[in-house]
Amino acid sequence: MRLVRTLALSTLVTLSLSATEYSALASAVKKALPTVATIVVVCDTSASMDALNEIMSSFPGVKVSVVHVGSNGEVGKAVTTVLSKKPDLLVLVNGDPVVGDGTTGAGFLIQRAAVAHIPTASITEAGVKQGAVIGMGPGTGGKLLTNLKVSAVVGITVNGATPAG
Repeated sequence: MRLVRTLALSTLVTLSLSATEYSALASAVKKALPTVATIVVVCDTSASMDALNEIMSSFPGVKVSVVHVGSNGEVGKAVTTVLSKKPDLLVLVNGDPVVGDGTTGAGFLIQRAAVAHIPTASITEAGVKQGAVIGMGPGTGGKLLTNLKVSAVVGITVNGATPAG
């Protein structure tokens, strides 16, 4: 019985930790960019379903649209779709195989969004260094980070944020 209780507790702790990955980002966005009412998430939906569910639950009251990309060849079409939706924010999915932080696809997506004045958000420092305007989560050490250069291009200021690397 003790083993079962320990396993159940460790499972709950693990679920709690994973459930907070995008919650910190959502809170930061709400404070730093309070007018965000619509977000778009571009990802390989089959590979990133858990993260998508977490993003949707972390941004209550915000309309979340998802654009599926299954390969690098689909990123250009995804950019066109994102730009046509004119979201208030683009959220990167950490670890997505096609457009996750650090990938070529994410870089292309971030650049095109910035030119269209659509800020990007990430839960990692790598995402902010790559061009996301705002970042907060496990991959930022709990700090609110911003990319000042991209913030200027997009035309927003993130108050209280630390410039990334």
